[in-house]
Amino acid sequence: MNLAINILIGLVAFIHIYILIFEMFLWESRGPKVFRNFPKDLFPKTKALAANQGLYNGFLAAGLIWTFLIDNQQWQENVALFFLGCVAVAGIYGTLTADRKIFFVQALPALIALTLILLT
Repeated sequence: MNLAINILIGLVAFIHIYILIFEMFLWESRGPKVFRNFPKDLFPKTKALAANQGLYNGFLAAGLIWTFLIDNQQWQENVALFFLGCVAVAGIYGTLTADRKIFFVQALPALIALTLILLT
């Protein structure tokens, strides 16, 4: 895959590592600052749920990082398409159910990378 695609995949993986850290370890301290439209008393009550979501985001990051370890070009692209598709769907769902800015942080970079892979 070309450099631009690899940079985007790396960026999306990095974002999901940050989301893992945020949801698993910083939910109660950073969460109220990020999701200002949620009641503050919600964060302690949902700590375990957020940690579970964070773990899944870590799996997405791991899948994207895995693409850098695959030698076969076709297989590498297929794995990248799968995990970027998962990220895009999760980002769109988050946009519709939680916060609009999730689209720009999560879904858009994945959609751009998906588009570049499909166009090459």
